[in-house]
Amino acid sequence: MDLVAVLLSVIIILFLVNAFRNYKQGDYKNFPPGPKPLPIIGNVLMLDMSKPHKTFMELSKTYGPVFSVQIGMTKTVVLCGYETIKDALINHADAFSDRPTIPVFAKVLRNYGVIFSNGDNWKVMRRFTLSALRDYGMGKKIIENKIIEEAECLVQKLKSYEGKSFNDFTSLNAAVANIIVSILVSHRFDYEDPTIFKLMGQVNENLRLLGSPWVQMYNNFPLLMDLLPGAHRTIFGNIREFQEFIRATFTKQKKELDVNDQRNLVDAFLAKQEDGKPESTEYYHNDNLTVLVGNLFAAGMETTSTTLRWGLLLMIKYPEIQQKVHVEIERVIGSAPPQMDHRKQMPYTDAVIHEIQRFGDIVPGNLPHATTEDVTFRGYFLPKGTLVIPLLHSILRDRMYFEKPDEFYPEHFLDSKGNLKKNEAFVPFSIGKRSCAGETMAKMELFLFFTTLLQNFTFQAIPGAKLNLSPALGSTNSPKPFEIHAISRR
Repeated sequence: MDLVAVLLSVIIILFLVNAFRNYKQGDYKNFPPGPKPLPIIGNVLMLDMSKPHKTFMELSKTYGPVFSVQIGMTKTVVLCGYETIKDALINHADAFSDRPTIPVFAKVLRNYGVIFSNGDNWKVMRRFTLSALRDYGMGKKIIENKIIEEAECLVQKLKSYEGKSFNDFTSLNAAVANIIVSILVSHRFDYEDPTIFKLMGQVNENLRLLGSPWVQMYNNFPLLMDLLPGAHRTIFGNIREFQEFIRATFTKQKKELDVNDQRNLVDAFLAKQEDGKPESTEYYHNDNLTVLVGNLFAAGMETTSTTLRWGLLLMIKYPEIQQKVHVEIERVIGSAPPQMDHRKQMPYTDAVIHEIQRFGDIVPGNLPHATTEDVTFRGYFLPKGTLVIPLLHSILRDRMYFEKPDEFYPEHFLDSKGNLKKNEAFVPFSIGKRSCAGETMAKMELFLFFTTLLQNFTFQAIPGAKLNLSPALGSTNSPKPFEIHAISRR
């Protein structure tokens, strides 16, 4: 009975808070239009909570490119289309540069790191991250060589299958993870190492669970959901275990630190702790380092490896496109290791990689933003702290910029002469102050891994397979499981 009483009390409190919020929001003039919410649950019943971007696209047809929905008790503004999102994130960059407080992250990340932090902590960590990524190889020949070496290791792993079908892509995930790990701690994991298996498993499980309706419920009713078992507890456990591994790693590394010979990003951070400046004491502490390393590992592995899996699936779905890539690789590269200098001579392959990113639509909802101040945007009033979703899916599927938005069509990025054509709406890494810090490295990885794999293998579906291009459930769009043959070409 005690638990029932607590639950009833929480529900009553939530109802009163919701009523109060709606009363306050009634004072706002020109808040973006949207469907009328129900008490407490808002518009949840009309949303596809597993893939909310689909519902948002439908709602934009009724309410326009700037509209609102209420998810639980949180008023949320959704922005659709390239022009609208560019206006917000570029022309009003400062006003839309915060992250909202998302309970499932706030509980364990506590405004540390770079992805979900705000204010001065975010500015300091963002500046350090960009500087350290550049210092330790991003965009430079040193990291290009590491990717080339890692791609060759991946080729040898796939050759060991001897043309037999497989559906386990952990080696591909580990190959991509090894690049960011090399920058973070100057280490490389063997593909069979149980440590990298465990770390990747925790990240992948969390990304899958973060897209579940249960976690959506937690983010809207954390006080209530904390009383119940569920996916949120698994996420918290995975993050804490992951963070324990990170702390143990940099604690060991600190004992070996030479501030005059900084080897990697973690060394650079630890050196900051010892420089005696006030900023170092306030921001360069172990909690920030723990969350930052976790942010970079997850971001550096997941989106790139997922894009490559989409690439392999699309190559077996469209063998005629794969064949054109093979022809261009043979003409430009031959049997030499692919290098970034080759890219400008390979417009078709480059267009295919662009289209894989566009069609794969890895982060359809983008990461949420929040307003840093009261702002009037396109005639609507958004109070400070308003949660904003700049719907990346709506850009990558914008018919004004892509002729066949729902098809895999590399010609989106080719002109009439077969040259690579830039498209300003191609923004898979988002835009503005919160765009992906590792964009340059990710582009290098995608080109070198993809061309190396296609140089060495013809990828085929298993006979009779029905290839499904609809994404799996999760907070990111990843391909559903599929089997593939890697037939050696050399």
